[in-house]
Amino acid sequence: MKVAVIVFPGSNCDRDMYHAAGEVAGAEASLVWYTDTHLLGDVDGILIPGGFSYGDYLRSGSMASTSDIMNKIREHAEKGKPVLGICNGFQVLTEAGLLPGALMRNKNLSFMCHQEELVVEDNETVFTTLYDKNEVVRFPIAHGEGNYFCDEETLQELKENNQIVFTYKNNPNGSVEDIAGIRNKAGNVLGMMPHPERAVEALLGSEDGLRLFQSMIANWRSSNAVNA
Repeated sequence: MKVAVIVFPGSNCDRDMYHAAGEVAGAEASLVWYTDTHLLGDVDGILIPGGFSYGDYLRSGSMASTSDIMNKIREHAEKGKPVLGICNGFQVLTEAGLLPGALMRNKNLSFMCHQEELVVEDNETVFTTLYDKNEVVRFPIAHGEGNYFCDEETLQELKENNQIVFTYKNNPNGSVEDIAGIRNKAGNVLGMMPHPERAVEALLGSEDGLRLFQSMIANWRSSNAVNA
């Protein structure tokens, strides 16, 4: 499986994502600068990492969401290919309209960086099939604007369509309904604030994030009849 890790000016988790997906999980990963849209032609999945794209000017993720490469990412999503946005990547996906809602300042108005326990609410997405439903996992968070918000109508749609993938066990940032990660209706676009790419090796304090990348690869192999 070929995956592209998109690098915007200000991305700082791109190497972590590359390491997790490629060197640990075993995908064929590449770092793609945001202007190199031609390099997305044959990739099977797209990963948008955390950081501070464009310095978080205007709003986190807003400037990155208007870049030309987002048109290519949107095309890939419409074809059903997996698109994963973590932290700033989640913010980019909401700003681009690929996921509903918005990310606001944390309720305590402070940057937060520590391990959090999450509940796997949906283990039937291409990113979560190797987890158990309601399993509790540990991923680190590192954000100042991770407070997920949506209106009541959108929240009801998220619930009805089973789009809430991860929730916080002990909500650290004020997110509505404890939401830590959501997917689109089709199930191939996932955005989440916690960092599974920083939880793929025991040395990092948790290996719970590895199965997210392994799930994505396993589902791609299954869909493409690849046994290796």
